[in-house]
Amino acid sequence: MSEDLNEDERELAAMVREFAETVVAPQSYEADRTHTLPMDVVAQMGELGLFGLPFPEEHGGQGGDYFALGIAIEALGRVDQSIAITLEAGVSLGAMPVFRFGTEEQKRELLPDLLAGRALAGFGLTEPEAGSDAGATRTTARLDGDEWVIDGTKQFITNSGTPITRFVTVTAVTGNEGGRKEISTIIVLNGTPGFTVEAPYDKVGWNASDTHPLTFSGVRVPAGNLLGERGSGFRNFLSILDEGRIAIAALSTGAAEGCLEAAVDYAKSRTIFGSALSTRQNAQFTLARMRARVHTARLAWHHAARLRDAGKPFAEQAAIAKLVAGEAAMDNARDATQIFGGNGFMNEFPVARHYRDSKILEIGEGTTEVQLLVIARALGLAG
Repeated sequence: MSEDLNEDERELAAMVREFAETVVAPQSYEADRTHTLPMDVVAQMGELGLFGLPFPEEHGGQGGDYFALGIAIEALGRVDQSIAITLEAGVSLGAMPVFRFGTEEQKRELLPDLLAGRALAGFGLTEPEAGSDAGATRTTARLDGDEWVIDGTKQFITNSGTPITRFVTVTAVTGNEGGRKEISTIIVLNGTPGFTVEAPYDKVGWNASDTHPLTFSGVRVPAGNLLGERGSGFRNFLSILDEGRIAIAALSTGAAEGCLEAAVDYAKSRTIFGSALSTRQNAQFTLARMRARVHTARLAWHHAARLRDAGKPFAEQAAIAKLVAGEAAMDNARDATQIFGGNGFMNEFPVARHYRDSKILEIGEGTTEVQLLVIARALGLAG
């Protein structure tokens, strides 16, 4: 644990770490093998209050902050990235847009179940032609009387097809002003006619995480399902992604630490040429670099989260945190696999799962290249 945690934060970290080791870890291999999100684990996370951590008590939350959420996500990411991303997306992409931009009626109707873990929600942003370039959104929504009519497709949408998914928030083009697309966000309840959650993806990693493409064909929802002001969707989702990058950095830090701990234990127990692998300088140097990455990644996301919770600008620091932590997870997964040798290639060992899982940490919620662009712009280097 980091030295900058207060007593409450230390207790939270210890509690979630124990939950991760005793409840999450034992089922991780089978959930990954069968590509199944264990809903009993999700329910227990809800009972622990993890989905409500950064929300006020008046809405059913725990009255904590984004830093507390990061602590929980890091502890889960250490043993199972699929479970960690389920929490991260459930909060950052599912509940947070409603809390930040919803009407009081929308908050009263949707937040209690989301914050208790009784329901999940997805954030329908990415499309085949609109990922990092979200301004290329092609999904459209037009007003017809008192209803929005939505047409388009989304891809890579987390938590969109679970048994408890209640809705997805969709970005759509709702107009065109001066040659620029007006992008708004609209809530679409699961089961709405014309809204199809397609078959899940066959992914490289995060196999126990629920991820689907979505199709909207003449989907009609009430005009009151608009989330935030009309035309504010682009600006709003950018702020949501800034926060989400902190959470992904926390997840990445946990993954990097999980790889380090496994590699250290294995190096101490593995005998090679008559002595423990851990006595070999090349292994020691590898493990030392892995430790340095964990330390740096944690400092980065802690700094960004503290700034966010203090109400200070944090976009650049969030980008730095995601960049540093994502690369730390991927590098540590590779090095841990090398330490394990042939065993590192076997899925029964957690480092193999981390090796498959960690690549997406350099892609999701803004690629490494996007983070570099954000940082470059903060340096005044915009082209």
